[in-house]
Amino acid sequence: MTTRTTVPGPDLSVELSLVAAQLALASPAGAGDVGRTGRTERTGRPLLVAGMDEVGRGALAGPVSVGVVVVALPDAGPQPAVRDSKVLSAKRREALVPEILAWGAAAAVGHAEPGEIDRYGISAALALAGRRAWHRVAADLGRIPDALVLDGRDNWLPRSPFQASVGLAPGPGAVHLQVKADATCATVAAASILAKVERDGLMTGLAEAFPDYGWEGNKGYGAAVHRQAILDRGPSPYHRMSWNLGLSRGQEATPVWPQRPEQGLQQGEWTA
Repeated sequence: MTTRTTVPGPDLSVELSLVAAQLALASPAGAGDVGRTGRTERTGRPLLVAGMDEVGRGALAGPVSVGVVVVALPDAGPQPAVRDSKVLSAKRREALVPEILAWGAAAAVGHAEPGEIDRYGISAALALAGRRAWHRVAADLGRIPDALVLDGRDNWLPRSPFQASVGLAPGPGAVHLQVKADATCATVAAASILAKVERDGLMTGLAEAFPDYGWEGNKGYGAAVHRQAILDRGPSPYHRMSWNLGLSRGQEATPVWPQRPEQGLQQGEWTA
């Protein structure tokens, strides 16, 4: 008889440890300061912990997108069966979106457009997309979340371009970097799902206006059919022109599409 081993999914253990650390710093009573309702006796309000993840970093076309999901701890309520978005089918990811939105105290996806990636570079564009998502959840909550779990070893949020970030909410005070957080932290896994579903939807919509590139399938990444279409047809206004698209100098200078069509997304529609 074969025994099947079930790999446990992401939970809130990392997020809860951040709550304990926050309380220990904020109050002599430490973690014992948490009431049964999930609110602190000192402030009378829940502690809010966010998870953040990105999608689209390595694509040749389309935005880079950052999702953020905030939960009120220690009592966040029933957790959806989230996983790293990359191991879920598109159908399963889409089915989880309403569950995630119902579970989170706030959630948002921010985007940086291809032109912003070309202007600022991918790291700064990631930060800008993250700050836009962060601004939306802060506005919905009426305050800045207490802590953030960010996937990876690099805190890229502070690199957001100053001018493009004017008017956005301040960044998080406490950032916890967690390698492979999308596989271990429920809020980060949830954020990865929201970002993936929203960006995939954008690219599928753009594929109707630009059918040659196969974006409904490759979502702007460097699949063979996509790269060949760039060589045959030239780039679109949604390609990252500063990236190596495999084009000659003349092709790189002038996209074959002179302007964005009416059925495509207009400048700014990807911003939060």
